[in-house]
Amino acid sequence: MLTRKQHELIRFIQARLEDTGVSPSFEEMKEALDLKSKSGVHRLISALEERGFIRRLPNRARALEILRQPEDVTGGARPAATVETAAKPVTKPVVDTTRKVVPAAANDIVEIPLHGRIAAGVPIEALEGQSMLPVPAALLGSGEHYALEVSGDSMVEAGILDGDLALIRRTEVARDGEIVVALVRGEEATLKYLRREGGMIRLDPANAAYDPQYYRPGEVQVQGRLAGLLRRYH
Repeated sequence: MLTRKQHELIRFIQARLEDTGVSPSFEEMKEALDLKSKSGVHRLISALEERGFIRRLPNRARALEILRQPEDVTGGARPAATVETAAKPVTKPVVDTTRKVVPAAANDIVEIPLHGRIAAGVPIEALEGQSMLPVPAALLGSGEHYALEVSGDSMVEAGILDGDLALIRRTEVARDGEIVVALVRGEEATLKYLRREGGMIRLDPANAAYDPQYYRPGEVQVQGRLAGLLRRYH
């Protein structure tokens, strides 16, 4: 069962696609659902995507396609009154979901939390920041994300440089060979390749000048997987 906001959002997207053939922008969705920020829209879209109600069209900047409707929404049904009141009035009915709609591309920015600096060399304390980082929505997949500023050069051979902004998908699980945010002994965080070896956790750098770090499984907690990078050019 969908939450009320998820239900309202899918109705609003479907109505806008039927009315204009273009998926609404994040700003329009934020206003229609009376949300405080576009990051809330991103979370709703990610949840709907994970549950198979919508999908983001590949190679297009946050273009959305409705895959199926909630059970109580049928072809020809009108959007919920709560959404019509919050957004511009919609006069056309929701389309039959058997007809494929290909909306035009749209560009949007999502704000995700920026949680300070993370070491790409010797682990340092991960500082909890209060600022938000604007990120193109097309760079993020499903799930909840946050950003960390990279400090150090131990991941340069993976293309991760000092000062880069690492976009992290929040998760507590990872496969061998993935680049993760690893919290070490509950105090320090580092960005490394994760590998399991002989009952130990090995955190591998991507720089021949650094040695792997070995820890007991209980000493390492995965806090996210690398999803992308942003780089500033001065």
